[in-house]
Amino acid sequence: MTLKTDTPLASSTAAIHPALASALAAKGYDQLTPVQLAMTNEEYGDADLLVSAQTGSGKTIAFGIAIAPTLLGGATCFDTAAAPLGLIIAPTRELAIQVKRELDWVYAATQVRIATCVGGMDIRNERRALKQGAHLVVGTPGRLRDHITRGALDLSAIRAVVLDEADEMLDLGFRDDLEFILGAAPKERRTLLFSATVRHGIAELAKRVQTNAVRVATTAPTEQHADIEYQLMLVRRHEREHAIINTLLESNSKSALVFCHTREAVRHLTARLVNRGFSVVSLSGEMAQSERSNALQSMRDGRARVCVATDVAARGIDLPSLDLVVHADVPSNPETLLHRSGRTGRAGRKGICVLIVPENRRGAAQRVLALAKLTATVRSAPGITEIEECYRRQILDAAVSAELPDDAETEFVAELLERAGPQRIAAAFLRQQLAAHPVPEELVPLPAEALQSRGPARVPRSADNHGSRREPRGPDMEGGVWFTISLGRRQRADPKFLLPMICNAGGVTKRDVGAIRIDDTETRFEISGDKAAGYAKQIRQPGSLEKGIRIAPAGEARPTPRPAKPKFKPDGKPPRKPAAPDKARGKPSKHKSSKPKRPG
Repeated sequence: MTLKTDTPLASSTAAIHPALASALAAKGYDQLTPVQLAMTNEEYGDADLLVSAQTGSGKTIAFGIAIAPTLLGGATCFDTAAAPLGLIIAPTRELAIQVKRELDWVYAATQVRIATCVGGMDIRNERRALKQGAHLVVGTPGRLRDHITRGALDLSAIRAVVLDEADEMLDLGFRDDLEFILGAAPKERRTLLFSATVRHGIAELAKRVQTNAVRVATTAPTEQHADIEYQLMLVRRHEREHAIINTLLESNSKSALVFCHTREAVRHLTARLVNRGFSVVSLSGEMAQSERSNALQSMRDGRARVCVATDVAARGIDLPSLDLVVHADVPSNPETLLHRSGRTGRAGRKGICVLIVPENRRGAAQRVLALAKLTATVRSAPGITEIEECYRRQILDAAVSAELPDDAETEFVAELLERAGPQRIAAAFLRQQLAAHPVPEELVPLPAEALQSRGPARVPRSADNHGSRREPRGPDMEGGVWFTISLGRRQRADPKFLLPMICNAGGVTKRDVGAIRIDDTETRFEISGDKAAGYAKQIRQPGSLEKGIRIAPAGEARPTPRPAKPKFKPDGKPPRKPAAPDKARGKPSKHKSSKPKRPG
């Protein structure tokens, strides 16, 4: 495996622990990536590090190199496993399992024992593994906190903690879990924080959990990933799915990943592609771990060519042959765009990233690209003519590259030529090959002027230097309308339970909900323009939300809460209202009636 950098592995071996250097050489690593090379800097010593690096730049190997001296010191291998010495925290199960797999071979010569603690796996097996002892623990925030709370995970001996994909963990609402976990570790530990971007929230987290951290930036903030070609594919609003199908047919990629916003969209698009003859699998948060593992293995061994996934489910996955990423829905922010696209163009391989953009969403797509400091080629979706031309080239290449008949085939080939003739044989081969390809969708071409460049997109003033947006764009965002709900990170808000609550409160479906952005004390979300008025009316109806939760249009002032009346008097007894006069209460008087009694 050759990684893109001008620094050969041999020149950096002296700065890498010998056990790791031999493992890298045996694996075929003859060069280091920029982030891996940065971690060999001996000047960092045992300092805390705040590292920003592109997705797919070899960060797992990088922090493996960085923490080796801290964990091993001058020893060549670990002592008997007891309480863990190192902790790696990842946002998702797939990424945690992938990190464990990488560290297994990198640290193989050190006789390391690595335990995983991830949601969706049998917690009893994890407790047994921790009880037997481990040198390293790799896990997700929620499961790690659970083990600490139950006394199964002892962090008293921890020397180094790594937060991988820290920006994603904040986006998923794991701030409280992270602070709890790090609070249970020794203060003298070494903390390494890795993130694709270092926006305001990451900088604040670093101040809280690190001490005098050294900032390490391995790529310039304006540098575009050189191995990824970005395409902005404009389509008519009702032809988005047709464009996705034709994009997959035109690319002839060995492995493609299609991103959708919601689980429902994943299910729908997966069913559509299966019906069209694609070998496809799906990934979403509702799937069991075994189902997700089987889906990924199908992609790795070539049984499936297309994977349709949500952002969270596909976080951190590594598909070696992936050369195409398709954004079926326009990414809501630059971080999502970069993380999705970073699944391809990894370790020196080339990749293509296609944004399927309805005409009415062009402005939103260009703003996200501008915030991510990316440039994309504007093009139309491939039509039937272009795809059939691709088919012909593939068929011709397959025929020309076929080997000549061997001894066992020569006699039958001669008989075919004699009885059928070259033209009939070629025609039969052509028809057979065409029948094996799905039929492309017919698209109405866009006018040429629609594809003309409109100049660079205007970046909103509210965007900070790292591409994150502090305030919503407002109702002028391509017809969408922003609302707020009074739940944020402090209330452990998570899109998994927010989305159903948002939909039920206003009588809309998941397709009508756009971006969801979780802040500290509230969450902002977008409702499609054609549903916004009805949504605003519905949320004002009594009983649309649980008590204490409020949804309102963004920017609407919150009502000042009235001071609560005391439930009890100073003596601890509930107050009693003064009794109303009998007549006022409409009840018969307790006094004797003046009405004369009926005689005998």
